[in-house]
Amino acid sequence: MTDANTDAMTDAVAELIAILDLERLEVDLFRGQNPKTGWRRVFGGQVVAQALVAATRTVPDDRPAHSLHAYFMLPGDPRTPIVYEVERIRDGRSFTTRRVKAIQHGRAIFATTVSYQVVEEGLTHQPAMPAVAGPEGLLDGKALAAAGGTGMPEAIAAYFGRERPIALRPVDLNRYLPAGAGGRAPDPIFNVWLRAASALPDDPALHRAVLAYASDMTLLDVSLIPHARSVFDPAIQAASLDHALWFHRPVKIDDWLLYAQDSPVAGGARGFARGQIFDRAGNLVASVAQEGLIRPTRD
Repeated sequence: MTDANTDAMTDAVAELIAILDLERLEVDLFRGQNPKTGWRRVFGGQVVAQALVAATRTVPDDRPAHSLHAYFMLPGDPRTPIVYEVERIRDGRSFTTRRVKAIQHGRAIFATTVSYQVVEEGLTHQPAMPAVAGPEGLLDGKALAAAGGTGMPEAIAAYFGRERPIALRPVDLNRYLPAGAGGRAPDPIFNVWLRAASALPDDPALHRAVLAYASDMTLLDVSLIPHARSVFDPAIQAASLDHALWFHRPVKIDDWLLYAQDSPVAGGARGFARGQIFDRAGNLVASVAQEGLIRPTRD
């Protein structure tokens, strides 16, 4: 049983699909819109996903993306559309490479390189999926926000309770409890089930783009676990600095995926975090790595 998502499309998912349907301005120039969220800056996962869509629009369909490597340079302005400029670096027999620059107000806010490969058979191996509780029976976002007995701070409960295109079900809520409440695991490890909040069109490129969007969620926060802090803490200035994503296998993000995250090191006001994304069958479908700013503020 895969517990596939058959819910009617939510407004949040429809909006995400709409902002990923970029407007073509010229042969290798695209424009992306921002959702009406009221946020002070554009969500980094949105920029990653839109840049991936822009690059993919210039590559034949028989060459799926297998990796991207990106840098966030300036906060995105949610009031202004983002222009994506694609540079065709290489078109080889097996691999295709694209570089994408995201521009607002005449300045680059983000840049990424994306690599594509023809589908090939080869040697395979992978780690085992962590032995954690499945998504059935875990509280979803709205239930987390409504469960007054969880002890979660209000800002965190509001984050999980907000209507969003990606449904989240954390495996262990102790990470979000006040220090000492219920016991806090000292290791920087976090497991969360995620999927699109409703079924998506059967387009592999769209599923990869939505996974890219989701890959920026909760990851940086893991580096703060050993310090009893979170990105919701007003005494922490947090921001993604770079992002890398590898697609190992075809993915269906409208079915549950386990995002197993850990942070091996932090220092210099930066935290480094990794993620492995498994499908319900235990296949490793993607890997993620990110370094982000976790700077304690003076006030």
